[in-house]
Amino acid sequence: MPIALSLAALDSLPQTVTRPAYRRADLKPGIVHFGLGNFHRAHQEVYLDLLMSAGKAHDWAIVGAGVRDSDTAMRKALEPQDYLTTLVELGGDPAAARVIGPVVDIIPVEDRERLVETLAAPEIRIVSMTITEGGYYLDSATGRFDAAHPEIVADGRNPDDPRTVFGLILKGLRRRRDRGVPPFTVMSCDNIPGNGEVTHQTLTGLAGLSDPAFAAWVGANVAMPNAMVDRITPATTDRERQKLRDEFGIVDNWPVFCEPFKQWVVEDHFPLGRPPFEDVGVTFVPDVAPYEMMKIRILNGGHATIAYPAALMGIHGVHEAMANPLIARFLETVELTEIIPIVPPVPDTDLVAYYELVADRFANPKVGDTIARLCLDGSNRQPKFIIPSSRDRLRQGLDVTGLSLVSALWCRYCAGTDDAGNPIPPNDDSWERLRGLALRAKDDPLVFLDGLHDIFGDVGESPRFRQLFAAHLEALWARGSAAVLTGYLAAA
Repeated sequence: MPIALSLAALDSLPQTVTRPAYRRADLKPGIVHFGLGNFHRAHQEVYLDLLMSAGKAHDWAIVGAGVRDSDTAMRKALEPQDYLTTLVELGGDPAAARVIGPVVDIIPVEDRERLVETLAAPEIRIVSMTITEGGYYLDSATGRFDAAHPEIVADGRNPDDPRTVFGLILKGLRRRRDRGVPPFTVMSCDNIPGNGEVTHQTLTGLAGLSDPAFAAWVGANVAMPNAMVDRITPATTDRERQKLRDEFGIVDNWPVFCEPFKQWVVEDHFPLGRPPFEDVGVTFVPDVAPYEMMKIRILNGGHATIAYPAALMGIHGVHEAMANPLIARFLETVELTEIIPIVPPVPDTDLVAYYELVADRFANPKVGDTIARLCLDGSNRQPKFIIPSSRDRLRQGLDVTGLSLVSALWCRYCAGTDDAGNPIPPNDDSWERLRGLALRAKDDPLVFLDGLHDIFGDVGESPRFRQLFAAHLEALWARGSAAVLTGYLAAA
């Protein structure tokens, strides 16, 4: 009989399941984390669980927080199981399962005063975030803080009643300042180049809308280290829940399945201290930028490269896409000829070997990652993972045939049907806008670039990029993705 996950049931779990080697009662909060999604639980929580099981970092437990409906859904799923999570690593044979428990509480979305008071508590020394690439209120074309975003405008007008993550963090910082409590470190764990610098832009930019002096204090006193994070972590579905019941005898409302590989590179700037993460494999460096760019351009850019042709060809799984010779060769060609040559050197790292590791990770059939997940939120991912490579190459007078094809494939995907005419469900917060422009672009390809200047910026104005994009898109509509990839690879 499967066992429902809870603290009381830990001793009853199968012996094949690794359990926390620490007592929940021994943990004290030290971190508030916004966005307790699958990636966070497969990454930051795992590193903390390893430390805590080694008898360390017991005063660095996590209090979860959030502002979205998805945060409420996660709290409702985890609360009945005492905020425990079952993590299944899909790589070995058999797969390995472990229960992790660094989270001691999750504050309801609607209880903002309790959250602010928790942020103001002296024992909270780090506030971390996984709020997705779109959660930082950036103008896609410039990469700068978007002070005109409606949610930012609302928080700027009402700093005492904030509704965004950044507004709540600022209110917590203001309360600490007023009480003479030193500011916590704000640590982004999202896939954004210079994520600490971006966090700085957004926090100070929002603060400056209502109190420029406070914005200056935040900029001068709050540490916001850059970090690079990596672990492929698919979404949880009923398939994973059933697999956990069948193979491990555990009922978990929201388990996490992920690959064995994980990486975390962080700038060591934590004035109030931090857990000894280096003891469990985290790399601390003076400058994260080279590692960040390597990962975002090669891995995340690689995901975007395979996502849209695979979706248009009706392929469901990422490993199935990698088993398709056209898609695998397309990825390799774009990576080796256009992306990797403009990635700056990374200390002690062979970029081609890194790509080969990435390709092997994509091809892992046990992970069960989906093409639909890779296609999600393209309006935020394209300007962070693909368009910057195009911009760098154009500025150097280099070819962008492959990268412009990646963007054309995204446009074709946004039209809402695959090559066989099957509907593609909405997969972006801006779907209606994207779909309208993509359908018009069938007859006039440049409509997509001109209508999305906020995403493409100067890349969309480049005559060479415009010419290539238009030719690719016309070919995709006329001949289909497989034929276009075949022609591209023959020419390459």
